[in-house]
Amino acid sequence: MTPDPRSPGSEDPPLAQHGLSPRILLAGLLPLILVGALTWLFLAGGASWLASGHVPVEKLTIERVLFRPQEIVLRVRNEGAVPASIGQVLVNKAMWDFSITPGRMLGRLGSATISIPYDWQDGEPYEFTIVSGSGIRHTKTINVAIETPRVAPRSILLFGGLGAYVGVIPVFLGLLWLPFLRAMPRAWMDFWISLTLGLLLFLGIDTLKDSIEILGRVPSFWNGFLLTSLGAIGAFLLLTGAGRSLGKRGAAERGPASGQSLAMLIALGIGLHNLGEGLAIGAAYTLGEVALGSFLIVGFTLHNTTEGLAILSPLVDGGAVRLRTLALLGVIGGGPTILGAWIGAFTDSAPLALLFLGVGAGAIFQVVRVLARSRSERGESVVEALSRPRNLSGLLVGFLLMYATSLLIAG
Repeated sequence: MTPDPRSPGSEDPPLAQHGLSPRILLAGLLPLILVGALTWLFLAGGASWLASGHVPVEKLTIERVLFRPQEIVLRVRNEGAVPASIGQVLVNKAMWDFSITPGRMLGRLGSATISIPYDWQDGEPYEFTIVSGSGIRHTKTINVAIETPRVAPRSILLFGGLGAYVGVIPVFLGLLWLPFLRAMPRAWMDFWISLTLGLLLFLGIDTLKDSIEILGRVPSFWNGFLLTSLGAIGAFLLLTGAGRSLGKRGAAERGPASGQSLAMLIALGIGLHNLGEGLAIGAAYTLGEVALGSFLIVGFTLHNTTEGLAILSPLVDGGAVRLRTLALLGVIGGGPTILGAWIGAFTDSAPLALLFLGVGAGAIFQVVRVLARSRSERGESVVEALSRPRNLSGLLVGFLLMYATSLLIAG
């Protein structure tokens, strides 16, 4: 009979008795050492035969354009596999003098800052062309020139106010519907939950649509699709853990705590979505792609007010809710819009935008999953619950409501 390794008379395994021996450590490090040696040999000259007889492909990208008084600044990066040099700079097809830091030659993934003395005109379109040393042209077009904001008290207040106007205030306005919803018959509770599902599904799909539009502006070496996926999966898993924690607290306290926990989770998901939305708004403003007119403000206000309605739905069939709790829900759901507007205005980073949009999408779909499971906990599947006319109509009304308000937002 084979002795039990865990019994007192049995011998301990070598690793348990002696730890990691030098031989075991060498066996673990040997593949890494060999891979490192092969990589060094390849980069040190082993790849030269690949380039023999072939002209290397240069790829320069103008990552950002900064408009300052009497000056235009271009931030350029070499995305190609070989070093590239910057020969000429054209503004609206005319050659222009420039200074460059740190130098004209850029290694792989290297970057440089080009300063162009130029009396640009506010509101005018501009086309910038970088001509590499081999004569290849790389072009970027700005449809509307506007002075790039700097981190200063005035600009901080401007974009903070913009984020509050289109994100925080509308969410708080939506929370004012709580007395009205509680006055409705309790039989309509499933309708409001289904309506919330429709609202959130639209937000999730709309976030993915926004990320697809930004993918074309992200340098290829960032691998924008995987960056978005990283944000989405990370947010989904993070909110899964948060949802379990809130669920345990709600199950222990019962009563209104359970509904408040679900409302908090919805607010958190919407807040992460609004972080990406605020970032897109700030970046679009700096690029001159958003005209902050009254019609646009009204569109964002109506669109985001429905998010407050989504946060309220778990609170309708519960006890009294403190004003402090409602205020906290509003801050969590709408406050990240301000942070996003600051980041978008002062950095205009397309990779960061993709990451945040992925986070928003993952958060929204996790909240949808939680709401869908809340239907099945009543002893029926999600399909069975949504097949009822009242629930199906709530889902469609929620989705159509978000679609109708989105039409008011200028692209």
